[in-house]
Amino acid sequence: MSSLKAGLLVRRYEPRDEAAVLALVNADRIAGQLETTAAMLNEALAGRSPVDSGWWAELGSPVTEVVHDTSGAVLGVVSYAVRPTDDVGFILWLHGRENPDIVSALIAHALAALGPRRTISAFEFASALSLGLEGLPSRHRPVTHKALTAAGFEGRDLWRYMHAGLPLTGLPHTVNCQVTDCEDPPGKRLEIRDSGTLAAEATIGRPVDGIGVLWWISVAPTARRRGLGQALLKSSFDLLHDLGAREVILFVDDDAPADHPERSRAAANRMYDRAGLVEIDRLFSFTRRP
Repeated sequence: MSSLKAGLLVRRYEPRDEAAVLALVNADRIAGQLETTAAMLNEALAGRSPVDSGWWAELGSPVTEVVHDTSGAVLGVVSYAVRPTDDVGFILWLHGRENPDIVSALIAHALAALGPRRTISAFEFASALSLGLEGLPSRHRPVTHKALTAAGFEGRDLWRYMHAGLPLTGLPHTVNCQVTDCEDPPGKRLEIRDSGTLAAEATIGRPVDGIGVLWWISVAPTARRRGLGQALLKSSFDLLHDLGAREVILFVDDDAPADHPERSRAAANRMYDRAGLVEIDRLFSFTRRP
């Protein structure tokens, strides 16, 4: 046990902290996200995640610690790890009910534990605590964003986080769609083929507690401007609804490199906006260099 600010103490996470930590995590839950369960928390504590699993496999064992007051009440939690291959440190997740003192204390403690001589990233990939949140929802967690910046981290605006209720109406539908199972991520793959050539594809996640994820949708350059994207979007949402989803989320990387215009997501963003999806938040990752 070590001391932080006056009246705050830090120690390793213990099984008796489960209920308090789950309450902290779920206090930060946003639209389209599952309520975090004990099983999800145990996966995160073990350093596993169904999304970005390859990145998690490269990490050393995570260290998870709680901040508490002198009465023993748990006020915050932080988990961090080091990647042995390049000695980069990672703040994996932290929660403190957006209390500035608690959040700042959690960040300061993680930095001290990881050491001043290594590069440290924060909210770099999705944990098992969420449904694919690869980054910090900065609008919903402005205190955490501000505290990371104040601690010397540089933020990167990486993703749109979008949400809609199902079913969605008003979109064209396609019947010429092949559907197959996929395991990574667990769900379905949809394909539209033109004379045997792949023209458009999408991947959806198997719904969990009524929430489905559109992981990926793309249209081949030679098949664009034919309405295939909208038709495939409708087919994906209809299939999610048939599988039990009442709402859908998706993540959009809308930062197209200037030297790769073919990767522009401008058309996709217009399609999502017209379809009725709403941008709930922007997802940020952070880096602090020595």
